[in-house]
Amino acid sequence: MQVAVVILNWNGKELLESYLPSVIEYSKEADIYVADNASTDDSVAFVQQTYPSIKIIQNETNAGFAGGYNEALEEVQADIFCLLNSDVEVTANWLDPIIKAFIEMDDASIIQPKILDLKNKSHFEYAGAAGGFIDKLGYPFCRGRIFQSLEKDEGQYNDTLEVFWATGACMFIKSNVFKVLGGFDHDYFAHQEEVDLCWRAKNNGHKVYYVGSSEVFHLGGSTLSNMNPKKTFLNFRNSLYSIIKNLPKSKAFTILFLRLLLDGVAAIRFLFQLKPKHSFAILRAHFSFYKNFRKIFKKREKANFILKYYRTKSVVWSYFVHHVKNFNKLVKD
Repeated sequence: MQVAVVILNWNGKELLESYLPSVIEYSKEADIYVADNASTDDSVAFVQQTYPSIKIIQNETNAGFAGGYNEALEEVQADIFCLLNSDVEVTANWLDPIIKAFIEMDDASIIQPKILDLKNKSHFEYAGAAGGFIDKLGYPFCRGRIFQSLEKDEGQYNDTLEVFWATGACMFIKSNVFKVLGGFDHDYFAHQEEVDLCWRAKNNGHKVYYVGSSEVFHLGGSTLSNMNPKKTFLNFRNSLYSIIKNLPKSKAFTILFLRLLLDGVAAIRFLFQLKPKHSFAILRAHFSFYKNFRKIFKKREKANFILKYYRTKSVVWSYFVHHVKNFNKLVKD
């Protein structure tokens, strides 16, 4: 089984200097690529001079995470693509459990490892943690991370489990599945494009897994921090995109109405927290969604939409009203 580890780079020389050595040391079974999104620093020259064995793919423009990977992966030949953030430190034998899972589970199309926090290695990291889920209203969350609350890794998620979505920080996907699905939706640019990809995969009969016996450490926030208004804009808007694309029409429109109300509450909450830029980001997200509604609506999949797709009725209600901050304490529905 041929694996290609593909690291998307944009002006990330310092990140490549710090984290590429671990990928090279512990990825002997794979071919390693750096896909560059039209960087203006000397990160490409650094890789070429320091690691001449690494294959370089130079994209013509910075098309974000989604467009950047779509363009780069057209030039990669492998059975499995590993999409790896440039700020990830991998560990010894991180690839073995993933390759074994693909071999032993024929229905596995997408897999993610355990994602731990590089700055606090005893805890899960925001982007992906121990596998992604969504609630009844389409809000994404993870085992080990609900909103900003991160659980300590005490072995509670050392399993292999089918999940709803896998993180783009370290995602393994069968190359033929990526191509059949048409890759990421480039209109997302960045953030939640992996949720949409996994959702489309599931609507087409594929399965997504988490394999806890493989672990990596993610720095996080190297492009946009969790509390950057631009990230707030992209997360809120792209979440709405996924709902209208991937659910039956009647259910999608009901959820969109409820999300309009809840997102309004979130905007007001940011105001009370003296974070008006985030409130404005949510407002802009909705206007952008309505502006692009017809375009996104046309992308709806011609597939059997998943009806019972959620892990819990409302992660928002559980977290902010009942103060549930641990995945295993959520009421499953």
